[in-house]
Amino acid sequence: MNLYIFLCSCIPFLGTCLGAAMVFFLKDQLSENVQKVLSGFAAGVMVAASIWSLLIPALSESADMGKFAFIPVAIGFLVGIGFLLLLDVITPHMHVDSQKEGLSRGLKKTTELLLAVTLHNIPEGMAVGVVCASWLSGSGNISATGALVLAIGIAIQNFPEGAIVSMPLRAEGMKKSRTFIYGSLSGIVEPIATLLTLLAAQAVVTVLPFLQAFAAGAMIYVVVEELVPEMSGGKHTNIGTISFSLGFVLMMILDVALG
Repeated sequence: MNLYIFLCSCIPFLGTCLGAAMVFFLKDQLSENVQKVLSGFAAGVMVAASIWSLLIPALSESADMGKFAFIPVAIGFLVGIGFLLLLDVITPHMHVDSQKEGLSRGLKKTTELLLAVTLHNIPEGMAVGVVCASWLSGSGNISATGALVLAIGIAIQNFPEGAIVSMPLRAEGMKKSRTFIYGSLSGIVEPIATLLTLLAAQAVVTVLPFLQAFAAGAMIYVVVEELVPEMSGGKHTNIGTISFSLGFVLMMILDVALG
């Protein structure tokens, strides 16, 4: 069981590493349209995961509250939004949709770009942790397969994030090996957040619905604040919309069919 949890916590990080490894195979910086595709797809996966893997199970966990089952879920969701908003305000970082402008001012902005993607990865790690905690608690709403599916879904959307970090750094002249390390390190926070959330949730099982909704709120914040502007800015916005739809449907299929 412990090995299974370790696997679920590491899979999203592996997705980031594979994305960062694209720097060894691609020569140029990602085009604007490719970034729209990747951002839209990632947004679709995150929204679907928030709904099917977190919010719906959270409501089911609170079903014994009857008509008031929405209370811990609504509070958790809004607190999750507020938590990411607070991190956004107090942490100096570059928004992903302004990375080109920031990087043009020099590699000293590397840290800010890494902080931006790291902030994105915190709620994703929390989501995996709280779903694993729900499974370990014996909840009928989450299965071991469901936890694994969420981890795989997040790994899929982490793939483009790893590439989005490493490719611009390479375009600025950084060595491939170093850009790969930076891109990979942007995802190291995920297994850490997974394990910390898992420990917290297991200590207080009664707050699982709140934590599930909290993780969903944090993920939705990332989607609205960062990914949607990236996928819908400039020309050819339909590319991002189509990619969002594909990502959403893929995650929905994985969760419903296998979870």
